[in-house]
Amino acid sequence: MRKADLVEVGKRVRLKENIRLLPRLAEDLDGHRFAFYVLSAAPEEVVQSALEGIVPADRIFGTRFDYDAGTGEIRSIVRVPAGYGKVAVLDELRERLSVSPDRVVYVGDGSSDVHVMLHVNRLGGLTVAASRNKYLAPIAKRTVLSDDALSVLVPILEELVGLDHAGIRALFESHGFVLQEWDKVRTDSLTIRQATPSGAGR
Repeated sequence: MRKADLVEVGKRVRLKENIRLLPRLAEDLDGHRFAFYVLSAAPEEVVQSALEGIVPADRIFGTRFDYDAGTGEIRSIVRVPAGYGKVAVLDELRERLSVSPDRVVYVGDGSSDVHVMLHVNRLGGLTVAASRNKYLAPIAKRTVLSDDALSVLVPILEELVGLDHAGIRALFESHGFVLQEWDKVRTDSLTIRQATPSGAGR
């Protein structure tokens, strides 16, 4: 596997609708400014290629490889920002940007986000799950399910900016979008089995 192969994979990644607008809108949400960074367990070249022109390469932190100078093939892993690795990268970023812990917003969709979400919650930040991942739902402070990347702005606008439903709708409309369906539900997921009678099988 060579760097060029990873770049090609990134070009084939299917991105959510309006992902290009998300970093731009996050820079000014009703007077509040947010810096957009990406922490991923995927190879850095894949993520950079997928988000080319959307997120600057120096704001993307993924699994980093060392390449053989002769063959160009992967020789070793330099860094893996997954699990506790993401926690370390996040803390480095927060220190470098002088961001208070309670001003951190972390959006995740997979199991590699569990540790960093617990960390952000402990420090008073906002965590948002963007998938039905069963490990994230009990941890994230908010969960948003949508095919549109802009949907993750809703909990930010509510929790940090302080907008109500009407204000959020108005802000989206000011950018040419309409919140057509917005359902707030609490979902209980259960598995129920018949109890084994006491003494059965003896």
